[in-house]
Amino acid sequence: MSKFHTLVRRFEPGNLYLAVLCVAGLAAFIHTNQWSYFRYSTSDWVLVYTMLGAALMMEYFTFQLPPEGNTQSMDSSIYLACIFIYGSELSLSVLLLSSIIVAVYNRKINVWRHMANFSVYCLMIFVSSYVYIWAGGIAGPLDNENLLPYFLALTAYCVTNAIAIGLYYFIRFRYSLYDSLRGFFAESLLVYLCTLILSLILTVLIVHNGILGLLLFLGITILLSHAFKQLFDMYRKIEEKANMDRRTGLFNHSYFENILEVEMHKAKAEGTPLTLALIDIDDFKKYNDHFGHLKGDQLLGFLGERLKQESEGSEVTVSRYGGEEFTLLMPGMELEEAYRYIDRIRKKLNDTYFDGVEIFPHGCLSFSAGVAPYQIDLYDKSQLVDQADKALYYAKKQGKNVVHAYGSHNSIEQEINLGQEIHDIEQQLNLFIYKDIGTFKHSKRVFKYAMDMSEVLQLQPQEKRTFVLGALIHDIGKLELPWNVLNKKEKLTDEEWELIKSHVTWGKRIASTNENFKELIPYIELHHERYDGKGYPYGFRGSEIPRLCRMLTIIDSFDAMTTERPYQQTKSVEQAITELRACAGTQFDPELTELFIRYIQDLHHMHVSSKEENDELVSPMLD
Repeated sequence: MSKFHTLVRRFEPGNLYLAVLCVAGLAAFIHTNQWSYFRYSTSDWVLVYTMLGAALMMEYFTFQLPPEGNTQSMDSSIYLACIFIYGSELSLSVLLLSSIIVAVYNRKINVWRHMANFSVYCLMIFVSSYVYIWAGGIAGPLDNENLLPYFLALTAYCVTNAIAIGLYYFIRFRYSLYDSLRGFFAESLLVYLCTLILSLILTVLIVHNGILGLLLFLGITILLSHAFKQLFDMYRKIEEKANMDRRTGLFNHSYFENILEVEMHKAKAEGTPLTLALIDIDDFKKYNDHFGHLKGDQLLGFLGERLKQESEGSEVTVSRYGGEEFTLLMPGMELEEAYRYIDRIRKKLNDTYFDGVEIFPHGCLSFSAGVAPYQIDLYDKSQLVDQADKALYYAKKQGKNVVHAYGSHNSIEQEINLGQEIHDIEQQLNLFIYKDIGTFKHSKRVFKYAMDMSEVLQLQPQEKRTFVLGALIHDIGKLELPWNVLNKKEKLTDEEWELIKSHVTWGKRIASTNENFKELIPYIELHHERYDGKGYPYGFRGSEIPRLCRMLTIIDSFDAMTTERPYQQTKSVEQAITELRACAGTQFDPELTELFIRYIQDLHHMHVSSKEENDELVSPMLD
């Protein structure tokens, strides 16, 4: 990584937030603690060391709670008890020494992470102490008649922690702040209530029994931590059994679906590569029919074990997808590296003997594989799986025992019969002739524009196929809208506009019923998203919207502006171009807008030279 990129990473919003958090925590510490170490007497130091030992023991005996496995520690009960009995000054003194010892002991963790953790604790102690005093709490024995300050102090402690962590995930990973806070409270509320109860118990024990009370408290909490650890270990074993495929020893389909979503979200947030491979044992049915299902199951187990061995020591997740299909999810791998990785496994498998492989056409055990890379504009995990599946299909067409990368430029993909697929979609669109002839003509014009723009954009065969077919079918959902709304001459009401907007959802449902149309769903569902994030149905923005969907939005809008419609005034080509430029950067992708405008201007100048120029020629149609 270059020095420039390293510098850029240092100034990422997430890192800047951590720096601000550290400054705020340090300021809270200095303001509250006021260098009290220089004023402590011998008895004060004994007290500090005693509470420090208790905090370190609680830090050591951390535990995890199902289902997420978030690490929990009861050290907060020590800090809260210090606030209740001795005040925030001593609590922060204990925290500082504890943080230094933990940082020295656990040097594998980045120093900035230790600093951030210390700062969050400082802010939690500072805020909860302030709230405790504000609510009338007094340092000393437990006040049986006024428990409100204790509960408010805990609430402040918990809320401060939630906001500090929630803001980090919001700034760094663009998680929803509301969802982060809601998830935090849902997972941690019970733990914090336990923390409050334990801190109150510790307050009573220390005040009335001194060191003996503290020792009794430590004994109880250590036993509880051990019990929680046993519970979590048992939960993990049950979870592993639920996530495992018994026949192969690999993860099952359900686990794959979950981990795929997690890894895609991580790749999007961190900008790291992610590649998926879908592999299928060649001629497995022939082997099954010849040797029986028991022998076929042994073959599945054999391949599963080989894949597991190949992935050991790496971040690759191997799962059984179903039947004789397997998936390899490869975080951190670019497409080319993943291709070589899968192809190396394929060659090794060819050279590995298994009983009965002689009946296979290749005379050895083999598989075909499709490899597809994650791209930021893939907004649904099923899209990545579909791309890997499509690549697998191409691998099979090449004679099997082949690895094919999605989007490769070869003759197999160029052999796709676009004409037949266009014909199939046009049969669907013919229904518009009787319901809304305007939508039928619009779809044909948008298709023609897409055909031309695919040449301007120099799209590869697979991209061109999905783009032009997606342009042709993009308004298919309007088939589900009422005739009186589609053909209304007056201005639409708010309710009718909401109904019109639902056509993208209906279109997705229609396309989902046909295996050949599934790749076209993004064009159907996202052609009303806006570059600034104010579109529908998801509010995607910028590069979150697939590039060719952004192109389709421009084409669709231009044709809508230059064609007579019952709910919008018709614009001339010059007016439409002016509108496109005015909306570039907000509604439309600026770069793609200029490309389309140059194309339209060339097309318009060509038609101006003809005496037969009219609005129909401005918007070319397929006849």
